[in-house]
Amino acid sequence: MATLHFTPVHETSEVFSISNQALKLTTTEDIEPHLKELEKFSKVTKLDVSGNTIGIEASRSLAEFIQSHPSVKNNLIEINFADLYTSRLVDEVVESLNIFVPVLLECQNLSIVNLSDNAFGLRTIDSLEHYIANAVQLQHLILSNNGMGPFAGERIGKALFRLAQQKKKQKKPFLETFICGRNRLENGSAPLLAVGLKAHADGLKVVKLYQNGIRPSGVAILIRYGFSFNPNLEILDLQDNTFTTGASTVLADALPVWKETLLELNLNDCLLKGSGSDAVCKVFNETAFKELRVLRLQYNELTQDTLLSEIMPALENGNLPSLRLLELNGNRLEEGSDALTDLEQLFEGELDELDDLEEVDSDESEEEEEEAQETEKLVEIDIAALEKTLSELRVDEITEELEKTHI
Repeated sequence: MATLHFTPVHETSEVFSISNQALKLTTTEDIEPHLKELEKFSKVTKLDVSGNTIGIEASRSLAEFIQSHPSVKNNLIEINFADLYTSRLVDEVVESLNIFVPVLLECQNLSIVNLSDNAFGLRTIDSLEHYIANAVQLQHLILSNNGMGPFAGERIGKALFRLAQQKKKQKKPFLETFICGRNRLENGSAPLLAVGLKAHADGLKVVKLYQNGIRPSGVAILIRYGFSFNPNLEILDLQDNTFTTGASTVLADALPVWKETLLELNLNDCLLKGSGSDAVCKVFNETAFKELRVLRLQYNELTQDTLLSEIMPALENGNLPSLRLLELNGNRLEEGSDALTDLEQLFEGELDELDDLEEVDSDESEEEEEEAQETEKLVEIDIAALEKTLSELRVDEITEELEKTHI
């Protein structure tokens, strides 16, 4: 995984961690020994309690400690609450978040928050939405494997939009990192997520939405109405969503936006299809991406013709001078061919092992045509009107409005 662009921890900073100890922190007595250790720190910039399980009473004790100790509250830059609620009931998780959110909002330097691997689902969305929308100091948000679903994804997108508005008013830097993988976001969340991410303009550098079950029309909406307005993207990870030809073409149109900034592009298992893969790779042959270091294109039905006509020329003509990792396994390449031998000799970086190449299937035109038609429906989505609605509605009206006009 590529290194994320988090604010570096200063040499004089202190990290308090009880991570991955499988501690069952239910009562005040359970967490008290750890709070006593935390109290010894004169300055805490990172608090990592991930990989344990916390209950309501212990949550309240930790929250009160943070709030009452300037050594933590005034200095905290990063907090890791990943995998923190194993075996806890949903009501416990909801109440715990309700306890933590107002305290975290008071931590004025807290810019990195990791809430991954917690079974939040829809029950906790009110707390999460409130936090995201108001955490003006937040720059890096990690929300992977939380059981969100498409409606929760919509609410997150709306919260991101409101966060951008708040940041503008208070002259705070935009969000830089948004990671929300393995959350079943599907197509339903795409319009509001696109609006939310677009709102963070040139601040956004890292977007990871891998394994979300997003189909071609949803992918295309995210790219066309969201990512294409984030000109400083460095890492884009859409692994294991479904593109086919239509969404691949939309991506190909957007790629030149990031020709000066893109470091990593992950399209593994995205089923770009033959013509879609060709459209994407053609961009690299026609446009120089001088900073691109990692290109992942596994299992996309990419063909031998695309390898010969687009990928190898892109390498030969110097359009990918910084590329160090190229993944092509699982595509429709001819095992043992001269082209693969030439590729290994031409590419000076790391080429993944091509041990699972797919046989060519000529009967794919019908599915590609259907997906292309699905993508064409994008013209009917009025993103500007959606942005206007979100800007004008009072906070307590937005959820009701979304329920009535579900996209």
